[in-house]
Amino acid sequence: MSIQIKVPAMGESVTEATIARWLKKEGDAVKQDEPLVELETDKVNVEVPSPAAGVLEHIEVQQGGTVSVGTVLGAVKEGAAPKAEAKADAKPERRAEAAKNEAPKAKAANSTPPPPPPSVRRIAEEEKLEISSIAGSGKRGQVTKGDALKALETAKTATAAAKPAAPSAAQGPRPKAEREERVAMSRLRKTIALRLKESQEIAAQLTTFNEVDMSKVMGLRAAYKDGFEKKHGVKLGFMSFFVKACVAALKEIPGVNAEIDGDDIVYKNYYDIGVAVSTERGLVVPVVREADALSLADIEKTIGDFGARACDNKLKLEELLGGTFTITNGGVFGSLMSTPILNMPQSGILGMHKIQNRPVAIGDKIEIRPMMYLALSYDHRLVDGREAVTFLVRVKENLEDPQRMLLDL
Repeated sequence: MSIQIKVPAMGESVTEATIARWLKKEGDAVKQDEPLVELETDKVNVEVPSPAAGVLEHIEVQQGGTVSVGTVLGAVKEGAAPKAEAKADAKPERRAEAAKNEAPKAKAANSTPPPPPPSVRRIAEEEKLEISSIAGSGKRGQVTKGDALKALETAKTATAAAKPAAPSAAQGPRPKAEREERVAMSRLRKTIALRLKESQEIAAQLTTFNEVDMSKVMGLRAAYKDGFEKKHGVKLGFMSFFVKACVAALKEIPGVNAEIDGDDIVYKNYYDIGVAVSTERGLVVPVVREADALSLADIEKTIGDFGARACDNKLKLEELLGGTFTITNGGVFGSLMSTPILNMPQSGILGMHKIQNRPVAIGDKIEIRPMMYLALSYDHRLVDGREAVTFLVRVKENLEDPQRMLLDL
């Protein structure tokens, strides 16, 4: 019995994926729940397991193809043995005779490819493509969605090439092309580019700056780091203090924790804080849920776990969805100041930066203090300047006097 391999549901905001690679070949033996194919989404990579034990009968969509939720990727023949083993005891002449007898049947069966799926028909109708002219790569020559998209791209390229080049356009080969390396953008990188640009186009973004004296926080870390790590099994970092400071400020300035939905403002009375994590694949933002109810140790453990699994591409889709506010730390890379871009549909994002000893006026004296610039980018459609500045001042006050957070002041 053949069982179809389908693209699983991957989260409410993820509808498409790219076939990153097949982990098995047609004819390979597979175990139930053994990973068969890796899908690349705009957030994380997802492995699709085998629905049964048997043999990977056929592959419907090849590497690089674009698929949506529910698309048939291939099929597993339940309980079957690998091809090489199944025919090992057959005599060569019997196999040749069987192949000769089955060839006409196979030819007749394959003469008419199966009808294309609805997604292909929709693309053909919208883009005025002739399905009969598209070479199908699916089973028995069926035209898949990937085939249709490839044909559409080819048609657009041909149309663009037919147009006369602008006078200013560069002609001929690229200079120094032999010293360049051209690689395809990953789905994650494409999505990052698209959403950052979309964020700039949709929101009325503005950034306000302040600086914070990190003496008190650094003093607390120095005094209690050994006991903290011994008790909780995790190091006391800066990020937990910033998460707590932001949550306290969000409670006072709820607009920074809200979002615009059509003509409505959605105020969120919960605090799911996204923490930007840089990986080799790109930037991901896992979410610390119900951060207001977590201790410093709980926050540090959660962020540490996110960081480790992000580097191994082991984050789950649900861990990347639904944040209400984001914190990004460019300081770990040496950034002294920057203007972070909103993580839509959120209305605020805090940028942390490098801690640097600087001379500051303390009363009537000049002292050297560990200072950090803070940047709050916000959606001016929802948050006024007064609210944004007040929010950032509250974050500053909470960090310069951490007892305020402990006393809920």
